[in-house]
Order: sequence, then structure tokens, then C-alpha cells
Amino acid sequence: MQQQTPNSISIEHTTAQGYRNLNRFSVAPMLDWTDRHCRYFHRLLSKNTLLYTEMVTTGAIIYGKGDYLAFSEQEQPVALQLGGSDPIALAQCAKLAEQRGYNEINLNVGCPSDRVQNGRFGACLMADAQLVADCIKAMQDVVSIPVTVKTRIGIDEQDSYQFLCDFIDTVSIKGGCEMFIIHARKAWLSGLSPKENREIPPLDYPRVYQLKRDFPHLTMAINGGIKTLEEAQEHLQYLDGVMVGREAYQNPSILTAVDNQLFDNQLPVVDAVEAVRQMFPYIEKELSQGAYLGHITRHMLGIFQGIPGARQWRRYLSENAHKKGADLAVVEHALALVTRGE
Repeated sequence: MQQQTPNSISIEHTTAQGYRNLNRFSVAPMLDWTDRHCRYFHRLLSKNTLLYTEMVTTGAIIYGKGDYLAFSEQEQPVALQLGGSDPIALAQCAKLAEQRGYNEINLNVGCPSDRVQNGRFGACLMADAQLVADCIKAMQDVVSIPVTVKTRIGIDEQDSYQFLCDFIDTVSIKGGCEMFIIHARKAWLSGLSPKENREIPPLDYPRVYQLKRDFPHLTMAINGGIKTLEEAQEHLQYLDGVMVGREAYQNPSILTAVDNQLFDNQLPVVDAVEAVRQMFPYIEKELSQGAYLGHITRHMLGIFQGIPGARQWRRYLSENAHKKGADLAVVEHALALVTRGE
């Protein structure tokens, strides 16, 4: 069966419009979630959605034993999110990523975890806008693809609108960054877990809207708490793009209507059952190369949310996909529970 590949979005980055088209809708980088199996499945649900890798540290890429840049061509368009604060190392990794075919390099300036802070990257970098600018410029100097920043609206007590504007001003002017993804919450660098930092600090969408008005020449996307395409359409009245995180992972059926509702109403809404069937050749190939079925199907559990048989689908896969020797027959049986509506 021929693989489904992106065909309706221009991956051209030489203009601001190119940025806006590519970043109009994206799935957020999520550690331990948006791996290559997840991205392959999400691509079958939407041709136009920009997909992000999990955050990968420069140390892992440069010194790690595995191939941390691996992805399949069928996932395109794909952006790599990097974690790091050494301009030289980031430039080295950005160059490698461009050579491998990534469409964008994104610097993580938003993750608040202790482990990330100890490595001096993530949200703590908001306190050093000049360093972020140096990092962005170092990458911009060696690649021709976009280099972008994903950040918060503030950290700890540094959460004034002026602080945010100063950060954007420095990174855009001195670093040459033209594209920012703004998580519309501030981050507490101590006292809250990463999970709590995604839920407790209040969302402030109007602040992000104002930021776009004050920096109209920059491309800006919004992230945080977005659960429906109707909400995405509302945000797109004020901003260039929308990034959805956990909702797209836990309820991936939201992606089936993205192409139709946000890009071209002539494009079809993807049938979720057919998308699962289109995963079969991929699953067989990956299993033949030593992958475990559960590592693939864990990303597919939520696809039938709200459909008769969805609970049986989740239960059967959860109970059987991790068993020794589990193969495609497990997925076929689980899918039959949905199509029969049991």
C-alpha cells in the first residue's frame, strides 16, 4: 500500500508567509510521547499539521550512542526541538538536523523541570535573553531552515508584560529569530512539578494576543490549554498559528479534521478506522525490525474517543500489545471491536 505523504503545504521558508503556513497548526513536542511512532500515526490523520519531535538535548545528539535524529520521510513536515544553551553545540546539532531533512529547529525555552534547569536549558533561559539570542544566531548562521523559540510568558516573579517584551525584542533583534511559540502560562522554576506547571499558572491568552499586536512583523503561535479546533480557529483570528499538546495526543481524532477545517475545506475529514488500517504496513515493518507492538499502539489508544467500542479497543490493546510475540493480529482484533461497536 502506498504511504500517505504531505502534499498540500508548501515547505518554503523564505517569506513570513511561509512561516505562517507551516506553523498554522502543530502538535507540541512532548517528552516520552511524540516519538517517531507517534508522529507517523499523526501524519496519517493530518497532512498539513507540523509535527515536533520530543525535546532532544545537544548532549544526546553529539555524545549519545543512539540515533536521536531518526525519522521517516512519511512524517514530513517535521520540526526538531533542541534542549541546550551552548551556542556551539546547538549550531552543530542544527546543522546535522538540516542535513537529515528537518524543516525547522526549535529551541526549548519553556520546560521548567529540575533536570532541565540543572542542564541550564528550558524555561530558566528566559532570564538570560542575550544567551538565547546568541544560541539562535549561532544556529541561524549555519542553517537555512527556520530557527524558532518555544517559550513561556514569564518565570517566577519575572512575569511582567515588559519582561516578556524585552525577551522577545532581544531574541528577535540580536538573535534574528522571526518565529515564536508562546505557551500562555508563566513557569514556576521551583515549587511546582512540570505537570503542575502545565495546569496551575493561569492561562493568559490576551497577553499573547497583545504581544502579536506589538510585534506584528514576527510570526507567533499560541500554546496551552487548547482542546478543540473551534478554539484553534478563535486563536487564529489574532495569531499566526496554534500548537496543541496533550489533547492531540490523548484524543488524536482531533487531527482528522484539521486539514479540512484549518487549511482547505475541499480536503476530506480523515476516517479514523481507515487511518488505523493504514498503520498496518508500518506496524509489520517495525515489528520485523525488532520493535515492540506496545511501543507503537500506545500512541493510538485514544483515536476512537467517543465512538462505540472505544473502551474495548483501549482495553484490548492495553492488555495484549505488550505481551511477548504480540503482532498485528492484536490490532486487527481490537479494531474489530470498534467496527462492530461492541
